[in-house]
Amino acid sequence: MKPLPEALAMARAAGLDLVEVADKANPPVCRIMDYGKYKYEAAQRAKESRRKASHVSVKEMKYRPKIGQGDFDTKTRKVEKFLSEGHKVKVTIMFRGREMQHPELGRQILDRVAEAVAHVGKVEFQPRQDGRNMVMVLAPDKKAKAAHEKRLADEARRAEEADALESSSD
Repeated sequence: MKPLPEALAMARAAGLDLVEVADKANPPVCRIMDYGKYKYEAAQRAKESRRKASHVSVKEMKYRPKIGQGDFDTKTRKVEKFLSEGHKVKVTIMFRGREMQHPELGRQILDRVAEAVAHVGKVEFQPRQDGRNMVMVLAPDKKAKAAHEKRLADEARRAEEADALESSSD
């Protein structure tokens, strides 16, 4: 514990700054340091943490109740791609005219989409009617994706072993 003038003199002699770190303490706590360097390093740490933060965007895919199988497959592959890239996906079923009388058709499509992408994503918000649209939100599921990739790797390994066994028996 040193008086303020003496602490300032020590800091100036060292070519550093006297920085108050705990003003609520009794007596206040100060530290001799290079304040410019401290601010620079803090800014670099903040920048690094912002860079590491994942920016999740929400992609949207729109379906219709009378969608054909080919269109369904194409759109669902796109949803799967978005989920594997780490984006959330808002799946919308758009109803027109009398289609509003059969919301169960939209629900079936949403269930098929959720089932088709279950290996990379999970349902975050269950399907709900929103005016003329039915909306469901899917989110990436890292655990399911890892399990799916492991399953694919195991199947590939078994296929290689079977090929090797078959070629050795010839």
